[in-house]
Formats: sequence, C-alpha cells, structure tokens
Amino acid sequence: MKNESSTEKSKHIPQSKINSVKELTELIKTKNTILIADISNIPGSQFQQIGKKLRGKAIVKVPKKNLFLRALEDSKKENAKKLKKFLSQPVALLFSDIDSYELAAELLKNKSPVKAKPGQTAPDDLEIPAGPTDLVPGPAISELGALGIQIQIQGGKIEIKAPKVVAKAGENISEGAAAMLSKLNILPFTIGFTPLSAYDSKADKFYTEIIIDSVGTLEKLKDSFARALSLAVQMGQFNSETVPMMIKKAVGQERRLIKVIKGEPYEPTPEPIQETQAQAPEEKKEEKHESSSEGLASLFG
Repeated sequence: MKNESSTEKSKHIPQSKINSVKELTELIKTKNTILIADISNIPGSQFQQIGKKLRGKAIVKVPKKNLFLRALEDSKKENAKKLKKFLSQPVALLFSDIDSYELAAELLKNKSPVKAKPGQTAPDDLEIPAGPTDLVPGPAISELGALGIQIQIQGGKIEIKAPKVVAKAGENISEGAAAMLSKLNILPFTIGFTPLSAYDSKADKFYTEIIIDSVGTLEKLKDSFARALSLAVQMGQFNSETVPMMIKKAVGQERRLIKVIKGEPYEPTPEPIQETQAQAPEEKKEEKHESSSEGLASLFG
C-alpha cells in the first residue's frame, strides 16, 4: 500500500518541476562555481540586461526555493548545502566555470547608477556641487532655496555658488533632496546583483563573504610597492626600479659634498625615495647626468 501511495503521489508532480530539479542537480555537480546573489528591488528590464552581459560567463537561474533545496540534496555535495541559509530573500543562482571572486567582480562591474528615492538612507554625504546647471529660473529657485543652496543666474541658467550637503551619510533622504538630486542627474545609488555567498566545487569550499574592493586593493599594492622599493634601495638591490632612485640619491649627495668641500652652508634635505611615478623626460635626465659629471670633475680637478 505504501509503494502504491508514493507512486500515486509522484504522478501529481509536474514533469516541468522534475526536469528543473534534474537540470539544477546537474549544474551543481558539473559547474565550478555556484554563486547566490541578492536581486532585491531590481526591475525586470535591469535583470534582463545583466543576464545578457553575463552570457558565456554564467548561467543565471531564479528557481523556486523548494526545487533548489531538492537539487542540493540530490547533488550529494555536503558543503554546497550551506547555501540554504541564503535563500530567505529574493536571490538568483549563478552557475559558472570561472572563479567565485572573478564572477563576483563581474557582477559588481555590471551595476548601474540609479536615482535616490525619498526615505532611502544616504550611503555617503550627498553633496550638490558648485557650478553651472541646466536648470532655468522658476520653481527650481525656491526648491534650491529650501535646501539652503546659494544660487545666481548666469546666461539664463541657474548656477550654484557653493557646494551643499543635502543628506549626510546614514540619514534618510528628504523628498526635496531626492527631487533636486534627480533634476541635477546626481545618481548616488547603484543597482545590480549583490554577491552573498558561493560554493567552489573544485576546492569544495564555501564562501560566506565575498568582498571585492579593487580601489582599496590597488592603493594597498601601491603602498606595499613604495615600501618595498625603499627597502630595496637601502639594501643596494639593483634592478630597473631601484637604479634610477639610487642615481637620484647619489646626485643629491654629490651636490651636498661639493658644498661641504667649498665651505658653503647647506641644509640637508634628503629627497623621499618612495616617489616612483614622476619620471623626468629623457632630455632632463641627460642634463642631470651632465651636471653630475661636471660636479665630479670640479671635485677631483
């Protein structure tokens, strides 16, 4: 009787659901990365645009929660089951052969700027900058005045005399501030897929925080490079980066030495060796080398 009831029950499951579970299970088993992304408040048109940009890089699915849970069970991948905890909000599932962080970077790259809405929390200080605008005198004058913005009329258009913060970070954006930011085409928010978690099937690892900060990472790399260059110069390591700095340092020491020999007063002003970006033109480099040669010649007669 039990077998008959279970068979009868399975007959009521639509074939489309069975096929969906099979497809999801196969993707979980075969794809290198399974990434869950938050898609809250994303309009359908924006969703389709992002999906088109991801073609060839990821397969995007928005299945029902119970179907994905069943597929996770059928996949027999224990670490992948940890993705369950991120299904409480509207999410998209991305299946890809590229690395989790590389895929997350693609999502952040495809975010689009959007207008502020009244009541939203300002992510940073929202400032209306000084300068000319395309606004013509009329209701906009009183709207700007209500926000405490100083203006003047130039060439039949409104010009803002001084920058003004209309919403501080963490504060709710007022209706007037949101309207003016929109009129001035200031877009303080971005919309797109937000990475929440990912599973790497090759490494069998689960990632709960995927933070992509390319700007911050680049600044850290620049700082690390400057420190390493300084140390390399001090240690006397010769390479294409250190030799120009050593020559520059030697020229400065030569000039100070000449002043000492001639009995001229001088103030030690060692030049920072971390400066690596400002490179002199070839002509100037040749002039420096010539002056250095002349200095050495006068020093040794």
